Amino acid sequence: MTSRERIECALNHEQADRVAVDLGATNATGISAVVYNKLKKLLGIEGGGIRVVDIIQQLAEVEVPVLDALGGDVVMVRRLAMSLGIPFHNYKPGVLSDGTKCMQVENYNPEVNEKGEPVIYKLADGNDRLHPHPKGEPGFDAGKVIAKMPQGMHAYTRVYHPMPEVGSIEEIDNYVYPGVEDDEVDFLKREAERLYKTTDKALCGIFFGNVLEMGQIYWGYQKFFENMALEKDMMHHFFEVRTDAFVRDLERYLGAVGDYIQIIDFCDDLGSQSNLLMSPEMYREMVKPYHARMFQYVKNNYPNVKVFFHSCGAVYDIIPDFIEIGVDILNPIQITAKGMDPMRLKREFGKNLVLWGGGVDTQTTLNSGSVDDVRAQAREMLDIFAGGGGYVFSQVHNIEANVPAENVVAAFETAKNYVIK
Repeated sequence: MTSRERIECALNHEQADRVAVDLGATNATGISAVVYNKLKKLLGIEGGGIRVVDIIQQLAEVEVPVLDALGGDVVMVRRLAMSLGIPFHNYKPGVLSDGTKCMQVENYNPEVNEKGEPVIYKLADGNDRLHPHPKGEPGFDAGKVIAKMPQGMHAYTRVYHPMPEVGSIEEIDNYVYPGVEDDEVDFLKREAERLYKTTDKALCGIFFGNVLEMGQIYWGYQKFFENMALEKDMMHHFFEVRTDAFVRDLERYLGAVGDYIQIIDFCDDLGSQSNLLMSPEMYREMVKPYHARMFQYVKNNYPNVKVFFHSCGAVYDIIPDFIEIGVDILNPIQITAKGMDPMRLKREFGKNLVLWGGGVDTQTTLNSGSVDDVRAQAREMLDIFAGGGGYVFSQVHNIEANVPAENVVAAFETAKNYVIK
């Protein structure tokens, strides 16, 4: 059975020859480039290189030889600009936070501030694929710091919000919002066709479609949630504007990759460790209709492409809403979050959703447990999730820079060799 066939079995809730596995097919199932370098050495895989595919999280592109060694069945069809709005046209030599040589995107030019922190500036050429700008001002806020890497960290944090003072429908309409452009369409088609024809892996197309998170990026968290509570008409207008644009982008995006991908990845974090970020009622009123429009576009026009929805945290109370609006796959299955009991999730939702992730906890076990601890938890989660199909093994979230490479191998070898009961 090929990897693509194995994933298709999982997506159709059928039993395959073994458990389907994902490492690095999304920007929430990835691996820090720092750890990836150590992982390749541990596996004895030479050649290739360390290529960073997500600037803000400093995630590595997981190469096919590594996937084959660990049982990985899915590859990422990435966006042209994966994070911070910086296009990935070409790569250049660079170094990671620990000094490891790597390949970074050519427009990645961090500088060090007075605190010794690497910082990234907004592109001065107006070629920003993430942040909106007022009409007629494509170079708006050029040169401002948009992200920094705090001391001791190996990834960046956002510090820039382009619309903090916007407070009316008229002001929202005065902004230009980036979308899928012609160069990205060409890139997507080439990349999807290449991966489809040169590997036997399933293809996960990264779309994002972050209705909620875009507002958080544009206004900042506090102002955004104040607007959600106090300026509902304005925020509905904003969500309409962004969703109209996302649906137009979906048409172009799927026109380029729809014949090749099996999965399309949407993201919007709706939970914290202990609760939802808003009440279920507010989600249903303010956000759900816009998620539904995007998901239903895929369902109506590309029925063979499964809708993958990444939403961190304690989202148990609104999982039935996800199912209702067309989600096929739920990730990350944050097993330590409140209400996200693995057995209950499998029992209540395992027939309606593919559960993707939850294989080993990335807050405790994977980064601070022993190899035996990792193997034990992976087996425990596989015993719960794997039976009856409808499951893809992956760690709960991205593998951080402090995770021992031995623990990564332990988790994925356990999944690769697991005998389905």
